[in-house]
Amino acid sequence: MKLFYTGPFVNAEMLVMMLEKHGIAATQNFVDTTLPDDGDLSRPANVFVPETDYDRAFQLFYAEREDEL
Repeated sequence: MKLFYTGPFVNAEMLVMMLEKHGIAATQNFVDTTLPDDGDLSRPANVFVPETDYDRAFQLFYAEREDEL
């Protein structure tokens, strides 16, 4: 697995769902796993994708889209 994103939990959770809709099995975990899960949606989280899917995930979410010009 390769780190794909680090940011607020609420964004990480949504990103994992969107990646799964594209057939990419992403996982997430909290950056600081020692803190209790208190429901803080802004708590930093990591999203990981399989190395084999990393380039496709990057194209889906970070590459500039020419059709938006």
